[in-house]
Amino acid sequence: MSRKQIHLAAHFPGVNNTTVWSDPKAGSHVEFSSFAHFAQTAERAKFDFLFLAEGLRLREQGGEIYDLDVVGRPDTFTILTALAAVTERLGLTGTINSTFNEPYEVARQFASLDHLSDGRAAWNVVTSWDAFTGENFRRGGFLPQDERYSRAKEFLTTASELFDSWHGDEIVADRASGTFLRDAQAGAFVHQGQHFDISGQFNVPRSPQGRPVIFQAGDSDEGREFAASSADAIFSRYSTLKEGQAFYTDVKGRLARHGRTPDQLLILPAATFVLGESDAEAAELAREVRRQQVSGATAIKHLEFVWNRDLSGYDPDGPLPDIDPDLGEHTIARGRAQVRMYRDPLATAREWRERAAANKWSIRDLVIETGNRQSFVGSPATVAETIDEFVQADAADGFILVPHITPGGLDVFADTVVPLLQERGVYRTEYEGSTLRDHLGLTEPSAVEAGTRRVAS
Repeated sequence: MSRKQIHLAAHFPGVNNTTVWSDPKAGSHVEFSSFAHFAQTAERAKFDFLFLAEGLRLREQGGEIYDLDVVGRPDTFTILTALAAVTERLGLTGTINSTFNEPYEVARQFASLDHLSDGRAAWNVVTSWDAFTGENFRRGGFLPQDERYSRAKEFLTTASELFDSWHGDEIVADRASGTFLRDAQAGAFVHQGQHFDISGQFNVPRSPQGRPVIFQAGDSDEGREFAASSADAIFSRYSTLKEGQAFYTDVKGRLARHGRTPDQLLILPAATFVLGESDAEAAELAREVRRQQVSGATAIKHLEFVWNRDLSGYDPDGPLPDIDPDLGEHTIARGRAQVRMYRDPLATAREWRERAAANKWSIRDLVIETGNRQSFVGSPATVAETIDEFVQADAADGFILVPHITPGGLDVFADTVVPLLQERGVYRTEYEGSTLRDHLGLTEPSAVEAGTRRVAS
């Protein structure tokens, strides 16, 4: 029986506190050289794609800018377009919000990126739940969860209609004679729905992939169903083998009712890693990295996500608060999506107190142990074996790697783990195709069969 091939991608960290800023090798999140180095390392290692997350507002906590995160980064489309010029095969994936954007402009941007990159564009479709982000936009406010996904589904449907609005020989160019054949209906579209009522002509011809590859990141039931119906890949936050297998089985099991097969949706968890000459050395380095990632201030801020209270008076190296979380509507961690990760703050606080007491953990110890465990820790041989085990056991189809040092943290993985995966015969030694769909083993959307001919060279 043939072994599954592993998919690997690289995430350039965005708004998070996982990067070790104190390391002298840590670089800028604004200078293009950082993005270029990261992307070119991923391409050298034959990764499927580079992934950029995006935040639409600076984060706040306690009414002040949250200075423990990246506080800003250039626009996603700008970065990805620039990276298209310094890479040849690497896929370019960007997070673009469906709650506060419009289908026409997003479709136009992704179609343009797919043309400029010769078929390497991908879109991570996300929604926003909070009024905090909405204040940056004219429409303002926010949408309840069911309406967020309703809008997202219609947004994606509408964008796909725009991508598909060019057919057959609607534009054929002959540079030698300077003649063009055009169809007056090229790009024509009409969409009437609950969220969008638009019509006109889409002005970007069909791109090499027809449509960008579609990613989805939601873990809720609505998010999983959205991915099963519409996405080409879904991110996962599950890092253990058992949890990964359960998620994999659940999401893949939803595909049939949407007329899809298991190979039409890839499951790609995010994964951190720490490598050492030996497993023992890597374990010691991982402990050091976790303490660098979680300062005392970070630990207190993280606890406030759950307690919904000002805990600045507590000692991060002391015991957990003996007061219960505030269950009110106001959240001290305004603008932090992590608040919604803890659906039962009282139960979470009770569990954390019990674990802290049993292990004699301080606040900082608890935050480190519950929130900043690296996914893969060990020698290159150990990490390669573990990644292979997860994929062959159907806990994932591959991983999106998030290094703790940017931009050079991916280099050691590329130089030591990738060759071992190649020796196992589970990872490519060369790219076999030119588009991101080729790398991911995905077929083109059916509408591509009538796609536009490219301009003659």
